[in-house]
Amino acid sequence: MIEPTVTMPPKRVRRPPARRSVRPPRETVRFPVLAVVFVCAACGLVYELELVALASYLIGDSVTQASVVLSVMVFAMGVGSLLAKRLRCRAAVGFGLVEAGLALIGGCSAMVLYAAFAWLGESRYVLVAFSLAIGVLIGAEIPLLMSLIQRDGRSGGPGSPGEATSGAGRAGRAGRQAPLGDQDDAAGTVADLFAADYVGALVGGLAFPFLLLPWLGQLTGALVTGAVNAVAGGGLVLWVFRRDLTTRSRALLLAVNLCVLTLLATATVLVDDFEQAARRAVYGERVRVAVHTDLQEVVVTGGREEPPDLFLDGRLRVAGRDEYRYHEALVHPAMNGPHARVLIVGGGDGMAAREILRYAGVRSVTVVELDPGVVRLARTDPALATLNAQAFRDPRVRVVYADAFHWLRGAADRQQERYDVVISDLPDPGITPSAKLYAEEFYGLVARVLTGPGRFAVHAGSVTDRPRTYWTVDATLRAAGFATRPYSASGRTPGFAAGPDRADRAGGTERGPRDWGFLLAVRGDRPPALGLAPDAPRLRSLGPGILETAARRAERTRGAAPPPSTLVHPRYGA
Repeated sequence: MIEPTVTMPPKRVRRPPARRSVRPPRETVRFPVLAVVFVCAACGLVYELELVALASYLIGDSVTQASVVLSVMVFAMGVGSLLAKRLRCRAAVGFGLVEAGLALIGGCSAMVLYAAFAWLGESRYVLVAFSLAIGVLIGAEIPLLMSLIQRDGRSGGPGSPGEATSGAGRAGRAGRQAPLGDQDDAAGTVADLFAADYVGALVGGLAFPFLLLPWLGQLTGALVTGAVNAVAGGGLVLWVFRRDLTTRSRALLLAVNLCVLTLLATATVLVDDFEQAARRAVYGERVRVAVHTDLQEVVVTGGREEPPDLFLDGRLRVAGRDEYRYHEALVHPAMNGPHARVLIVGGGDGMAAREILRYAGVRSVTVVELDPGVVRLARTDPALATLNAQAFRDPRVRVVYADAFHWLRGAADRQQERYDVVISDLPDPGITPSAKLYAEEFYGLVARVLTGPGRFAVHAGSVTDRPRTYWTVDATLRAAGFATRPYSASGRTPGFAAGPDRADRAGGTERGPRDWGFLLAVRGDRPPALGLAPDAPRLRSLGPGILETAARRAERTRGAAPPPSTLVHPRYGA
């Protein structure tokens, strides 16, 4: 007899409770990581803009310097991304060291660049070196962060043992969430990181010109940015990812970050003393006034018994001992004709206005100057005011603080803005923000405010040192409908860097241009006569024979006519 089979209900097996992940809550890690990416991106762009701005100030030719910094830095970022692969197995300590290095190098970059210019006379190679170093470190940031936040699923997340040895992404085991998203949403993680990176770059790019530069200046702004970078990067690793670090690594990062912050703080305290020492190295021991306006650095040098020298952004603008050679040659040939109403473009130092006011027939002088700080100093500094014969106190002088290009666009439509003489008293033409004032479009605007027989005098740089640039100005004037007469002025006080151009101090020597080149222009096809007005005052450096010689000297450098320069195609190179 077969017994029926009795099926017993299965025993309920009690499974051990699943181990709870010790990973911090998703939002606990997400926001600190994105916040640090945001801050580091802002700091990185500040370093980049700092190098561009300081290089343009120290070296000149802003387009070239911006191109060098941006291209080298972008290339270096690619190199940094590749080098970051070697640090993936130690991503936490690697990211901490990268941020500490970036804070130190980026924070000190402006100071070192300025020191190289002041004491060595050459800063181009230093500029490239800093662009490379900063680019490499910035390029390593995102790959190392990705290694931290997307580890292999066998890792237990921040706070679990063995994380420091995980080198593949942190997605977590099945059912777990990665700090910035699910395991299957790697694209979302990357999107979050790059969104924070790009927004941070936007904030850094806006903070530099509107907050850091006007409030802190170039040197202190870079140092403060470095300190913020160190605190953000070091804080993320030492707090959020602290369990990824061994005890030795944690101590190393803490010591490195403290050293970086100490160095940056010390440099910030000493930055004023450093700047004064560097300024003495650049301008000599006789610095009388040094101010930072909203647009540039203005320095006046000279002793009590000597005529002052005026520097704008490191370039010699007025050489007190022989500036009369430049300003007499610029102004007086243009006054040989009607000169009741005169317009000066630039000329915030007042020297050109001084020469114009020597004519009794002048009824009004309008000076269009971009920087009010230069005019304010020319009015109030006793030495400069004496040199310009108190020109700005003359009731015939009207000063307009504006960009000359935009002001002329409006003035061309106002009938009352018509002038017998226009004087362009600007630094040498080059690829700079003022290049538009040497463009065909600008000269077209000048033509619209000139009276029929009006004359236009332009400083066009050195004829002998930069002949192509000089003749490009000539070609641009002719393309705008002017007939031109070239001439130059030479001579300077021995051993003194003359003219409104940067002195070359490389090798401990001072060298100025051998001459100043000018162009006298009138509307039409007939070149103007080069001479002096019957009512011209007594001049120290000019006379009819001297002007004829100056014209022949300039003509000897004429070559094949270069193309004109326009706003969309500036042609003024080094």
